[in-house]
Amino acid sequence: MALAAATLLRHFPTAPSQSQSPPGTSRLHPHPRRGSRLRQPLAAAAAATAPLLASSPVRSLLHARSCQVKPRPTPTHLARSNALVSQADAERRKHELLRAVQETRRGFAAEPDQRAAIEEAIVSVEELGAGEGAPLDLAVLDGTWRLCYTSASDVLVLFEAAERLPLLQVGQIYQKFECKDRSDGGIVRNVVRWSIENLLEEQEGATLNVSAKFTVLSKRNIFLQFEEVAVENIKISEQLQALIAPAILPRSFLSLQILQFLKTFRAQVPVSGPERRSPGGLYYLSYLDRDMLLGRSVGGGGVFIFTRAQPLS
Repeated sequence: MALAAATLLRHFPTAPSQSQSPPGTSRLHPHPRRGSRLRQPLAAAAAATAPLLASSPVRSLLHARSCQVKPRPTPTHLARSNALVSQADAERRKHELLRAVQETRRGFAAEPDQRAAIEEAIVSVEELGAGEGAPLDLAVLDGTWRLCYTSASDVLVLFEAAERLPLLQVGQIYQKFECKDRSDGGIVRNVVRWSIENLLEEQEGATLNVSAKFTVLSKRNIFLQFEEVAVENIKISEQLQALIAPAILPRSFLSLQILQFLKTFRAQVPVSGPERRSPGGLYYLSYLDRDMLLGRSVGGGGVFIFTRAQPLS
């Protein structure tokens, strides 16, 4: 009986033991693969963050970021950008105008083709203020302006005289407006610095001052009523001072009187005309800003280009 049972057990396969490797398992890899070990922590982390990502505030934030677009420029931003572009364009046009007149000796040496190019540059700058409907700002006009270029014959004749008379020197020419607290007009002074070589100080030995009253006729037109032409601020040269009062000799009363007379000398000639307005007094301010002034003398009197200068002493 026992023998029969033993024989029967030998015909049935036995279950593999726990220590044996399952079929198909390579003996070269007794441990689980590395990938499976890495996937287990990642899976655990994903499972842990799933409730957080599924929450409504976080889901809304992620959706908003994914759909985020750049804000559209507002009218204020557009206006500011356009203003910057306009300002840069204005500075470029003014720079080109000043560069065009740089080698013309304030207009005296300008050739016909240069004058044509300068006229185009002037019109380009004048276009910047063509659309302005506000009246002339006398607070901006007030101050001293230095002449850079002109085609006016009554000014070019001064340069021509200096060219023909070797001893005569023509220095800076200014236009000084006094109208800061006015709205209807003011005073304008045309100041010409000139000198005579070896007798007066170089370039600024004397001053020719032509004064006039002006009234505002329209937004950009003014009328000049000339009043006086004066020669003043005589500054004699060191050579002339030495001739009048030598340094090696004591100065006499007469020499001191002569020096004082020349220092305070002022000769003026009134040029007041009739009250009627002649076309020669009309002046059109075609462009004005903080550092440039363009003017045209109505009636073919020429154009003027000024830049802001330091106040005259």
